[in-house]
Amino acid sequence: MNYEAILNHNVKAIPPSGIRKYFDLLQGMEGGISLGIGEPDFQTPWHIRDAGIYSLEKGFTKYTPNAGLSDLRKAISTYLHRRFHLDYAPIGQVLVTVGGSEGLDLTFRCVLEPGDEVIIPTPSFVCYGPLVSMCHGVPVYVETRAENEFRLTAEELKAAITPKTKALVLPYPNNPTGGIMGRADLEALAEVLKGTDILVISDEIYAELTYGERHVSMANLPEMKDRTVVINGFSKAYSMTGWRLGYVCGPKELIGAMTKLHQYGIMSAPTTSQYAAIEALNAGDPDIEAMRDEYDGRRRFLVDGFRNLGLSCFEPRGAFYTFPCIRSTGLSSVEFCDRFLAQEKVAVIPGSAFGPGGEGFVRACYAASIKDLTEALKRLERFLASL
Repeated sequence: MNYEAILNHNVKAIPPSGIRKYFDLLQGMEGGISLGIGEPDFQTPWHIRDAGIYSLEKGFTKYTPNAGLSDLRKAISTYLHRRFHLDYAPIGQVLVTVGGSEGLDLTFRCVLEPGDEVIIPTPSFVCYGPLVSMCHGVPVYVETRAENEFRLTAEELKAAITPKTKALVLPYPNNPTGGIMGRADLEALAEVLKGTDILVISDEIYAELTYGERHVSMANLPEMKDRTVVINGFSKAYSMTGWRLGYVCGPKELIGAMTKLHQYGIMSAPTTSQYAAIEALNAGDPDIEAMRDEYDGRRRFLVDGFRNLGLSCFEPRGAFYTFPCIRSTGLSSVEFCDRFLAQEKVAVIPGSAFGPGGEGFVRACYAASIKDLTEALKRLERFLASL
């Protein structure tokens, strides 16, 4: 069988994730510390797990409606209004997905035609460009900079727009940098987008994890709501990564198209996860606050640790990542990560894995215990001394 001829050429051209490599290498490494994978170290809060267990005990194991349980869509609508002043109708404007990742995939597949361009600020999460390419779209990367706190500026956006531009990805709060966009930043982008038909795809999976100021969505701007798709989920805010549940909110026309594709490809999101998510939304606000406070302390601890060791580090305003600059070591980001893992058994991720602008940085996740962060800094000090 000639699989070179059988496999899709777009898929063959896409490199493997630069994140998973270090996760795989760390497995089975005795004494290893992972600051690589963006997964909370907290267990899913017990009352949320209990709701999932109870749904199984009651025999709620059938398919749900394609768009998700009615009670869950109502809870999502109420939650978004309560926490972020966003208003979406449970019927027609909310779709429950298998993680936020499916929401992104559905959005790209429903709006892109071959040759359409999608503007993607970088550094940013590894999936956007490959998903666009698999839809025969063209990723257009716009490099953001530390001196701008990794924000996308209006000038950078304007320079990237062409007649082929179909959409803009807004990945804020940002993975890997921890950068955020304030209301004034979004208003400046909205002014550039005025008079165009460019869709905004707002990945807000870290919306609950901001420090010092509350998250603002592009959909909070009245003139932008009808051209913005909001993608969110339960993995980060509620420590529910393995439950694989997310949602997409937006105009009825777009959500209707996504629901059709979801019907054929997925049918419905996991039933047990949906019942657990209802409990999370209805009673999980204290869990969010407690975990965010803990992350905030770890954030300041890790940033101070890098700076004390001579590595400059932008202070992240959201998510749970730091993005220290390692140019002073003379190593590339891949060389730094490979050698740090081999010598000290600590996994961090090369900045180059996150697109243009990432080289010269590494991503270190502080969704790990203070004990592990303390030990990782000790090993880093030893590693830097060895250079």
